Amino acid sequence: MVFCTSPTSLRMRPPRRYIDPMSHDLRLHRTPVDVLNYEVVQEQASALGRMGRALEAALAKLQEFDAAHPRTEALPPAREARRTLVRDAGHALWMFVVQREACGLRDSRGIMREYEVPGEVQLCMGAVLPTRRA
Repeated sequence: MVFCTSPTSLRMRPPRRYIDPMSHDLRLHRTPVDVLNYEVVQEQASALGRMGRALEAALAKLQEFDAAHPRTEALPPAREARRTLVRDAGHALWMFVVQREACGLRDSRGIMREYEVPGEVQLCMGAVLPTRRA
């Protein structure tokens, strides 16, 4: 084996066949299907964020109402207002869970703990908002 110690031989260059046909701009090498998939995933992530923020807002409204109205003095109008808030939070939870499942995130137990979703809100979770009881 012969070693050459000239300065030019110490510089390692990749073979030309590896650099010429490639560009560092990956957008130039995407197919239309890749672009469409990217946009679909981007919209799924955006919708998931919107649904998460809606759930947080609904749960915050419910917590604020509970802090302002202790259950011991719950009058019928206050009970009805709270029922509406629970129902709205249940709907927001359902929308968030469905969007997560559309993104491939199937296990909802973690979000129930993370968002501290009350059991009564979990029970109201559904596609159709329940109607008022007579």
